Amino acid sequence: MNIHLLIENLTNPALLFFVLGIIAVYVKSDLEIPENSSKFISLYLLFAIGFKGGQELSHETFTNEIGWSMLFGISISALIPLYTFFILKRKLNVFDAGAIAAAYGSVSAVTFVTAVSYLESQQLSLHGHMVAIMALMESPAIIVGLVLISIFNKEEQASRIKIPAVIKHSLTNGSVLLILGSLVIGYLANAKQAEGIKPFTNDLFKGFLAIFLLDMGITSGRKLQSFFSFGIFPLLFAIVIPLLNGCIVAIVSSFVTTDITNRFMFAVLAASASYIAVPAAMKITVPKANPGLYLPMALAVTFPVNITIGMPLYFLCVQNF
Repeated sequence: MNIHLLIENLTNPALLFFVLGIIAVYVKSDLEIPENSSKFISLYLLFAIGFKGGQELSHETFTNEIGWSMLFGISISALIPLYTFFILKRKLNVFDAGAIAAAYGSVSAVTFVTAVSYLESQQLSLHGHMVAIMALMESPAIIVGLVLISIFNKEEQASRIKIPAVIKHSLTNGSVLLILGSLVIGYLANAKQAEGIKPFTNDLFKGFLAIFLLDMGITSGRKLQSFFSFGIFPLLFAIVIPLLNGCIVAIVSSFVTTDITNRFMFAVLAASASYIAVPAAMKITVPKANPGLYLPMALAVTFPVNITIGMPLYFLCVQNF
């Protein structure tokens, strides 16, 4: 079962397009996705997953389990940067430790979208409230990371980090706003109205995901070229910590929900690392943090680890524990 799941995921066309993107960089091909097209596809994916989640949510009744699940998601997002910061601080400066901790506490919308596709390959469907939980998990990690930098940085600039501005920036971040807005619109639209755009939100989804992952592969390949100059520690962290977080949350989530799909998505969210919202926030608030470190860790190492080894491993955990 384990080998079957791994092989099935490794032969997924979307993943193979990601690998093709990395190969294109290393053979010095001129293959690239135009920036405007790449941005459109990423917006489309967020819109589609948000809208479909809203539709699913409209059929759900708000229960204690959903309430506890939301609280659980926010707690994961706040706790992961708390413990990872102290591991990172042993080898890195406070700015880099805080930025990386925030990235690994926050979530990756693209990893989430890929996980939805993985569930569909297992003939399972996502529950709508998990989309809302993903959006809620974007901000707490950024805030915790910045607070930790403020506490442990001895320089004066630390006191100038304005937490209210950070919260506002996190909530108005384009990706968060689009997925939350699409969720609400999907929730409000009745089944007949939603049917009209179903070919766009459902039928085209996997094709757009494959092209987007090709673009991610090209970006990752470029980032990897300079990443190895930082030594072995960032590489080991970017592989081990996400797998550890994912497996622990896959098991612990059984105390919050018994649903396999919810537990799997919690594991994926805990294992993923943000390379959109966190870098945008850090660029504004902590310019001393090195994007040449936290960006390749999240995008070029953790992302492919999650979509190759991680997802079959987390799925196995939720099935057996």
